Amino acid sequence: MDTQSLQTFIALAEYRNFTKTADALFIAQSTVTNRIAELEREIGKQLFDRNKRKVTLSKEGEAFLFYAKRILELQTAGIQEVNSLKKYQDTYRIGTTNTIYECYLFPMIREYMETHPEHAVKITIGHSNDLLQAIQDNLLDVAYSYLPFYHAGFRCDVFATDELVLVTGYGNTTYQDGITKEELLHSNYLYCNFALQEVGVFIRELFPPHYQFGFEIDNSTKLIPYLITFEGISFVPESLAAPYIEQEKLRRIELLNFEAPRINSYKIVRK
Repeated sequence: MDTQSLQTFIALAEYRNFTKTADALFIAQSTVTNRIAELEREIGKQLFDRNKRKVTLSKEGEAFLFYAKRILELQTAGIQEVNSLKKYQDTYRIGTTNTIYECYLFPMIREYMETHPEHAVKITIGHSNDLLQAIQDNLLDVAYSYLPFYHAGFRCDVFATDELVLVTGYGNTTYQDGITKEELLHSNYLYCNFALQEVGVFIRELFPPHYQFGFEIDNSTKLIPYLITFEGISFVPESLAAPYIEQEKLRRIELLNFEAPRINSYKIVRK
């Protein structure tokens, strides 16, 4: 099972078209066909369902896609690890969510790099679930996650505790005296899909099932510019909002008849 066949399989799963896959990989369409056929022979299963209109992953293909990506990730990590030994004494592989990185880790990592030039640092930004999978695959030395991970062979400690605050643009005078749970339903709420257990459930349960938001985003740090420039409101971690509140770009809205949960982030390492 060679790397080129796996790369071609992953690309075809994305483009679902032999011609587009060939163009993306700068190879002939016949090469794509041959690589997929060889991979299917090796596995012993049909990975794609083909007809004249489209190409879709088979049930077996969907199951294999996850492992194909992990194989390539592990191979890349291994090559980088071996090559880094020539120049640096050690390489520290850090995985973190974007919010934890922006709020806490950036100054810590920058200071460490200045005082330890003999060490290489590799940072991976991702979602909590992906980071937990990566540390299990030994692709990371430490993961900073909003999800705890209590498994044998790993240590999980609370890294930071944050407050969830409701904010809006500083110039938005709506709800200056605070907001009730009922008023929130009629607000211009900008929804951030927090991949957090308690916090995610809390926000979703504030609104009816299948509620359609006018705006959705899955990264809280990318939400800030919209809050500053639009007259919308949203919950964000207090540590993320604090600099903008201090600069009078955001304003905090008090909760009148309900409370928001606190947010824990976790540091996960191998024992």
